[in-house]
Amino acid sequence: MIFKRKRKASSLTATVSELEEAVAARDGDRTTRAFTAAVNGVRSASDAERVVAGPRLAALLPAFPPTGPRPMLAMAAGFCVERGADPVACAEPILGGVHRDLLDALEFARRWTATGTAEDELPEPDEKIIDDALPARLDADAYEATRLALAWCSVEEWQPPALAVLCRSAEVRRRHAAAILPTCRDLAALERHDLKCLAYALAVLDDEPLVVLHRPTGTGFEVRIGGIGDNFQLHTLLAHVLVGGGHVPGTGPSAESVRLATDPEPAPGRTQTIASGAFELLAPDGERIWNEGLPDDIPVVEGRRLLVLDDPAYRRSWNADRFFPHLPGTAELARVLTAQETRAWFARTSPGNTAGRPS
Repeated sequence: MIFKRKRKASSLTATVSELEEAVAARDGDRTTRAFTAAVNGVRSASDAERVVAGPRLAALLPAFPPTGPRPMLAMAAGFCVERGADPVACAEPILGGVHRDLLDALEFARRWTATGTAEDELPEPDEKIIDDALPARLDADAYEATRLALAWCSVEEWQPPALAVLCRSAEVRRRHAAAILPTCRDLAALERHDLKCLAYALAVLDDEPLVVLHRPTGTGFEVRIGGIGDNFQLHTLLAHVLVGGGHVPGTGPSAESVRLATDPEPAPGRTQTIASGAFELLAPDGERIWNEGLPDDIPVVEGRRLLVLDDPAYRRSWNADRFFPHLPGTAELARVLTAQETRAWFARTSPGNTAGRPS
């Protein structure tokens, strides 16, 4: 949750109207006062007010300068989404701000390293780096240097509002995620920011066909997945569909594990439910697909993600709570592949993956 509740009466609608008018009038002092009132008002407003205010607050984001408090405004809009505001209506300005700051943070890193010595490391994201020497270091004027440095320092603050819209709408993910994910991963690779949650949310697959080959029985299936936050959740749902459905042997997951993976209502807190591994998840070349990874890690072969299941090398268990509490996963058996189709897909895997294929 982005903000904690406070019990205080508010008129958030009027407060947001004042902020909109102040921004339109380009009145800095009035905008500052209205901004503070709006952020405080979101905390104390009713959910009905937040539903209306969320898209209006999000729509103001492009009007705020990059050196202004945009992440805080985005968090206010994101909190409204958490309390029922339309994620689709709020998504474009929030995720546009996320993408802009990710790009600016990468540009900051490029310029910092370009003008430094070989021994210099990228700085921690701390505003203490903004000093009189920064423009020369970044080969920029003072405004641009400040903008890039603030993006470097504040990019993690965009995660809560980004997750608020991404985890509540498949339409939002389809419209925006693919454009932002590479930039997010590039910045995360610099190892100065913790962007795991944002990267995972951007990588969620929706309505994705998955070819699944079960090596021990030589059978094949097409499974359609969506909204799955990590491969722990995928593992549970594949076992539910294939073992629980009687298509392959093994011990299926408990009903509670499946409920935690799929229930539209998030668990009220961390549970003690344990899920057990039914398979080894393998790529077509025989490399392991880690439970800690993502369905997006599964390679695409001739237009389809192709996953091989083998008997587990050892017993695994994990907490059954899903990675994104507000994002229920789905996995549905679309069809059982024919023996001919299964042989053709097994032929696209490494020899070690074909031992159990049908003759």
